[in-house]
Amino acid sequence: MSIISSNSHLLHRELNHKDQQKLQPHQPNWANGCCSNLIKTYGFGFDSRKTYHLKKSLKRDCKVEALWDFSRPAFVEMEPITDTDHLDLILEKAKQASQPIIIDWMAAWCRKCIYLKPKLEKLGAEYDTKLKIYCVDVNNVPQALVKRGNISKMPTIQLWKDGEMKAEVIGGHKAWLVIEEVREMIQNNV
Repeated sequence: MSIISSNSHLLHRELNHKDQQKLQPHQPNWANGCCSNLIKTYGFGFDSRKTYHLKKSLKRDCKVEALWDFSRPAFVEMEPITDTDHLDLILEKAKQASQPIIIDWMAAWCRKCIYLKPKLEKLGAEYDTKLKIYCVDVNNVPQALVKRGNISKMPTIQLWKDGEMKAEVIGGHKAWLVIEEVREMIQNNV
């Protein structure tokens, strides 16, 4: 008889300890410092007791999948803006589409900026069809771009519409408060 098993300990337990289990069905079998108490299995570790729980969890997972909307993204990754020409191009496209944009002015060294970025990406997914979201790392772009945004503190989240900056939130406080302020800014201007 040839048997292939990915786990040699499991194969050893299945083949060599069945006789001991028949003699003492409810006593734990300790061998090599491990308890190899055998219960009714369907070969190589499939436990008959687990089938009920498996069916129950499959039902639960199906219910959850039925309620979850997979058509909407969970987050939208921010596109970086590299210079003033790139910003002009983005503003022109947004103007033609009559779609506002959000720009997150941040720095790679800023802890609050780093913590806020995934939350803004998640917020961007909520408004995926209504606006686009971008980020600018102020240390990696020309200072002319930073001056154009009139940035003095990080993080600063600005809403631009029709080629002009309409509103901004300076996020020096808790991230959830900043997100609520940004959400309110979007609802007032979109």
